[in-house]
Amino acid sequence: MKKELIRPEVLAPAGTLEKLKTAIHYGADAVYIGGEAYGLRSRAGNFTYDEMREGVAYAKEHQAKVYVAANMVTHEGDAAGAGAFFRELRDIGISAVIVSDPALIEICITDAPGLPVHLSTQASATNYETLNYWQDEGLERVVLAREVSMEEIAKMRENTDVEIEAFIHGAMCISYSGRCVLSNHMSKRDANRGGCSQSCRWKYDLFDLPMAGERRSLTSQGTEVEPFSMSSVDMAMIEHIPDLIQNGVNSFKIEGRMKSIHYVSTVSNVYKAAVDSYMADPENYICKQEWIDELWKVAQRELASGFYYQRPSENEQLFGPRRKIPVYAFVGQVLAYDEQTKIATVQQRNAFSVEDEVEFYGPGFKHFSQIITSMRNEDNEVIDRAPNAMMTVYMPVSQPVSPGDMIRKKK
Repeated sequence: MKKELIRPEVLAPAGTLEKLKTAIHYGADAVYIGGEAYGLRSRAGNFTYDEMREGVAYAKEHQAKVYVAANMVTHEGDAAGAGAFFRELRDIGISAVIVSDPALIEICITDAPGLPVHLSTQASATNYETLNYWQDEGLERVVLAREVSMEEIAKMRENTDVEIEAFIHGAMCISYSGRCVLSNHMSKRDANRGGCSQSCRWKYDLFDLPMAGERRSLTSQGTEVEPFSMSSVDMAMIEHIPDLIQNGVNSFKIEGRMKSIHYVSTVSNVYKAAVDSYMADPENYICKQEWIDELWKVAQRELASGFYYQRPSENEQLFGPRRKIPVYAFVGQVLAYDEQTKIATVQQRNAFSVEDEVEFYGPGFKHFSQIITSMRNEDNEVIDRAPNAMMTVYMPVSQPVSPGDMIRKKK
């Protein structure tokens, strides 16, 4: 008897209200955001209660969900006010909170009954006994540690029926499940309370330090070798969608609350297309090269499959010259389109000019490229370049476009 396949949720990051709406517009079934307390991204555009209300209303209108990450590690005094915070989220209509600290979990369950709790990846869930423990504690879903293998996920699904959420795309942390103190030491910013300065991404070198005399680099002396970092490559599981679905992963989590709407729209679009394609015809599913190519248009680093199939080696770390360099830049977003004149109203995000070749893309994997032949500014003046951030530009387009469509060009 064949195992019934359950369609996984595509879960996208949303650092701002604009990113929330973009992710859902481009196919995400759910988004995760941060509030103004208890999260791990203090520099992301964290949501006020009013912004949450607007985001929840938009999500409900599009049959999507909103989760709030409250996954900080609490020290004495940090949990003050958490009960009121969780009650407010529940009353706003947040679908679940993502928590790692047992104290915050207990407060949420006790003080805000009815608000579902998901275990954060920071809690390092790596075996089915742990999943069953948290299910017994009242949690509906566990976000797995990024260090688990596909074989371990299969074992978990055989031995538990709690929902499993797993990261499928985005940045990887060099420390186990993100529990790092490098930032604390290097910049006095606590990574586990929202202040990570990404010290692992800095450039380091190895020096000879003699008792007397000047220090001397042992790696870059007389060469063009880039200094060493502790930085890992990013994850991309686009080529392994069948394994994830067949092994019972309920939610495909995309990392990147601090990434741009270009990233959020592209990655949501790709994984939505891949999941839809697989669920429509699992027997004849193939991973399309155009999906892989699309992800490379927003990749910031090299891509690999993390821990799913093997232990990462030096090939999954960043050092030396880049092995593949992103070649596209996000330059604008369509605000409106006039069908009669075939003129698009565009909001500029990076400079572009007449005679540039640009690519338009939208939800549902809609793409086309064209040369910009002419432009006018808000005063209806002819211009040959759009250099000012967020300026409004009017330009003829060769095919119909829609509000929310994005524009990119080769660097």
